Amino acid sequence: MKDNRKTAIWIGIAILVFALMNSFMRVGVRELPQELAFSDFMQDVTSGQVQQVTIQGQQITGLSVEGRTFQTFVPEDTNLVPRLLDHGVRIEAKPVEAGSSLLAILISWFPMLLLIGVWIFFMRRMRSGSNGVLGIGKSRARLLTEKLGRVTF
Repeated sequence: MKDNRKTAIWIGIAILVFALMNSFMRVGVRELPQELAFSDFMQDVTSGQVQQVTIQGQQITGLSVEGRTFQTFVPEDTNLVPRLLDHGVRIEAKPVEAGSSLLAILISWFPMLLLIGVWIFFMRRMRSGSNGVLGIGKSRARLLTEKLGRVTF
């Protein structure tokens, strides 16, 4: 029973590490959009170089006619959406993401949980009697009495 529980814990840790590595690797593979100044973005819109945009708060990410991705920060501009529509730009709006709170909590607490787990492991090893860490100087000799252990030759 104890071996099954230990094996399940190690498999869970391995799956967690694999999932975290996979999450970070996917971020690195994704194509990063080119940072674009807002004035250059508006010139590209006017010249018809912008195919579609995604507006998320004050952040705009988009796709140009050539297929390159870009992003820009938008100041408070009430005429932006009508200008984009006048030039035939496809607009997609998304709410501002709060981020993956579960993943952020897991990443921030993982080192502390790992230290607590190692501490518990060593505390259990120290408590395990003469075979434990603190059992170095303990004698394993048994007391022989006439009733229990008589030596005969």
